[in-house]
Amino acid sequence: MSTAAATRLRNALAGAEPLLRAISETDSALHPAPGKWSPRQIIGHLIDSASNNHQRFVRAVWQDDLVFPGYEQERWVELQRYQETAWSELLTLWGSLNRHITTVMDAVPHDVRMRVHTKHNLDETASRAPTTEAEQTLDYFMGDYVDHLELHLRQILGDGVSLAP
Repeated sequence: MSTAAATRLRNALAGAEPLLRAISETDSALHPAPGKWSPRQIIGHLIDSASNNHQRFVRAVWQDDLVFPGYEQERWVELQRYQETAWSELLTLWGSLNRHITTVMDAVPHDVRMRVHTKHNLDETASRAPTTEAEQTLDYFMGDYVDHLELHLRQILGDGVSLAP
């Protein structure tokens, strides 16, 4: 049975991928404003997010807490030269990583996803810090991952674009 987060992620991928692939190589490199990331850099950031969160989701199965290392997002994007990487290559990597993450999300047992953790650093690693004890679960963190992905996709595609397939 598919988890809610995995279903949402699959839907976001199905809805966004064709729209992203319609963006030209030239347009994918444009910065919307000084100091703002280009679509290439945003997708690169989402690749980094996928890479880090994949490991977090897997490790959480065997950890007694939800404490994970962070990463310096701006420096990661710069070092990996996403701005100079082909748009199609970035989209392929991003899509593949996220499809695999849906498999991981579905593989985590329900009781592990729903277990409340008193020891966590979700206030540092989640895009939205949990506000209640009930939100201090891996399930919350997985949903937060999808929220973060959708937020950045809307930066590229526009707020009015539906991410549903």
